[in-house]
Amino acid sequence: MLRFLSIRDFVIVDCMELEFAPGFTALTGETGAGKSILIDALSLVLGERGDTGEVREGCDRAEISAEFDIGALPEAGEWLRCNGFEGEGDEGDTCLMRRVMDRGGRSRGFINGRPATVQQLRAAGELLVDIHGQHAHQSLLRGDAQRELVDAFSGSGDLSRSTGDAYRRWSAARQRRLDWERNRTASAQEREQLEWQRDELAALHFSLEEWLALQTDHERQTHAGSLLEGAQMALDLLSEGEQAALAQVASVVSRLSGLQERDAALEPILDLLESARIQLQESVYELERYPQRLDFDPQTLQHMEERLSAVHAVARKYRIAPAELADLLAATSAQLAQLGSEGDGTALAQEEAQAHQHYLALAGRLSEARKTAATALGHKVTAAMQDLAMAGGEFAVALVPLEQAGANGMEQVEFQVSAHRGLPLRPLAKVASGGELSRISLAIQVVTSKLGSVPTLVFDEVDAGIGGRVAEMVGGLLKRLGVERQVMCVTHLAQVAAAGDNQWRVAKSVDPGAAVSSHVTVLGEQERVEEIARMLGGERITEITRRHAAEMLRSAQAALTPPS
Repeated sequence: MLRFLSIRDFVIVDCMELEFAPGFTALTGETGAGKSILIDALSLVLGERGDTGEVREGCDRAEISAEFDIGALPEAGEWLRCNGFEGEGDEGDTCLMRRVMDRGGRSRGFINGRPATVQQLRAAGELLVDIHGQHAHQSLLRGDAQRELVDAFSGSGDLSRSTGDAYRRWSAARQRRLDWERNRTASAQEREQLEWQRDELAALHFSLEEWLALQTDHERQTHAGSLLEGAQMALDLLSEGEQAALAQVASVVSRLSGLQERDAALEPILDLLESARIQLQESVYELERYPQRLDFDPQTLQHMEERLSAVHAVARKYRIAPAELADLLAATSAQLAQLGSEGDGTALAQEEAQAHQHYLALAGRLSEARKTAATALGHKVTAAMQDLAMAGGEFAVALVPLEQAGANGMEQVEFQVSAHRGLPLRPLAKVASGGELSRISLAIQVVTSKLGSVPTLVFDEVDAGIGGRVAEMVGGLLKRLGVERQVMCVTHLAQVAAAGDNQWRVAKSVDPGAAVSSHVTVLGEQERVEEIARMLGGERITEITRRHAAEMLRSAQAALTPPS
């Protein structure tokens, strides 16, 4: 629900901070005091289009902030998480929305401190507040909201979602079948080409391990002559030549061994030289055996070169590196397997038919549930309208068959209304009177109050053109609605205000030398009596008017308080 609203430099409001309570709050005050300005400010922070004329005269910008408790709104919390606006830590159950609009026309929005577009503000706002009035956004005018409300009223929300899932499965199956028919000839040609490519690659018997070993062996065989020549030269220098290194090192070791007794400092040097002599001797042994290990064979070299040529030829053909041939074979085999699984047109048609029948079964059940709910909802809302100065008016839920069934079923849901006897039913979205629209919306909200998820409802001009007994009924309906939701209503009628759990008075003041400003006062019990007396008596308030106001308050609260 809405917990806090801050308004700065907006129209005639310089600075206003309001804390909201649950239940039904009535906003009263003289005409022009700024009651509707509060709703306009709330609408702006919820993503409505702004106007530079709404920036307070003499100020550079207007700023509105609203804080919401979303602890009981999992849909809102999920939306915030999915869009990167979730609160952190202890603020996880809070949604803070902010809108700044400067005189130059630039507008900026924020959700939980992060920049947000106007569309994102509006999307979040539709989950938090529903404003019912002539100049504000109204969820009940949207076709999808009407359909969802009827489905919720009929208890078929899960069935509606299952129908949508079934439709998407049927559409996917139909698309697969169409793709197969369209590509059947091309698929056959592609399969033939892939089979030929697979067979050619498989016949090569290529493996990456064999390829790496082949390259190493070929390099050794190709340079066998220079390798043998180098090994023999090393052998000559180390042990077979006149100045062989091994013999010279041995001579040095022998000489120093005789001198070691005279100077112990030669011992570590002698150890190093002895180690070197041993390493040189081991190297000589390995060089003597090296020609046998090289095992040069011209015929083997020829086979290697033929194998290398064959691999390079296939790799050039497919324009890849030789090392990628094994991956190409695997990819080709996988493509063939996929073509094989998608190649049965009869199976695809059968799959589509089964998915279609499943969808029709669910959509048929959904249509029946909607028909029953449409009749019941129409009767209940029509009955509520009779008590709201629309005697003879009628509300109906029309189910218009679609030419082509869709994810939302086989019909379009449309709310229709006739505000007075003799008038034809028309779509709710085309009702001209703002007051009538608000009262119809009020009737719908009361009938479906336990079904909706939007926690805060704001009504503007619901009392237009009514009074007396009808005004009492409007107050009673708003009071009942306030048990389930947070309700606010701008009203000029004492009967409606008396039914409120809370009452705020909006007034404007003019300080000498300063601009007009608007402010809000939360009224106590005696202040409510005075305000309701003003609403009853106008400029001149008598004791009789005050007693009437006090009695009206007592009667309204007693009539609307359930027995203990």
